[in-house]
Amino acid sequence: MPDQVPDDGLTTRERRRRPALIVNTGDGKGKSTAAFGTALRAWHQGWSIGVFQFLKSSSWRSGERAAFEALDAVHRESGTGGPVTWVADGLGFTWTTRGSDLDTQAEIAHATWQHVRAQLVDQKHRLYVLDEFTYALERGWVDTDEVLQALAERPGTQHVIITGRRAPQTLCDLATTVTEMTAVKHPFEAGQKGQAGIEW
Repeated sequence: MPDQVPDDGLTTRERRRRPALIVNTGDGKGKSTAAFGTALRAWHQGWSIGVFQFLKSSSWRSGERAAFEALDAVHRESGTGGPVTWVADGLGFTWTTRGSDLDTQAEIAHATWQHVRAQLVDQKHRLYVLDEFTYALERGWVDTDEVLQALAERPGTQHVIITGRRAPQTLCDLATTVTEMTAVKHPFEAGQKGQAGIEW
């Protein structure tokens, strides 16, 4: 039980069906990992899941993507769990992207957001993971006010998880849950390279 129960006239059942907007931000590791952990729970509940990666390219084959594609196949074959759509149309990490490639990345991010926005209107998914979306907001590739309005006005019970560093305060103010991952220690600082099974 929560410490305080709002005097809003809602039943426990109604309160449990309120749409969540979750923001995982901060400089620490684990923002996307936490989002995909929640998506696993959503799959188990039979929810339709849409994952939209705003920086990673379609050639990036992460463990999470392979796992969710396998879970989508399980759903199609047996009806267990829920359907999963995975979109990764970016060019890669922006700190290795320059010049015209950066312009293309911006165009892709804008188009991906418009696709997400349309799906929110149509109530296409029960859970959306907008992975590394804060970078598109920070760089101005997507209009923050437009995003806030679309999220605030989304119909039904559509849950949205947004990941990435430096989430704008206005987004955090709108969110129902905000977690800031704090970087205390990371092997990259000692020259360690990324490891299969840990980073991807």
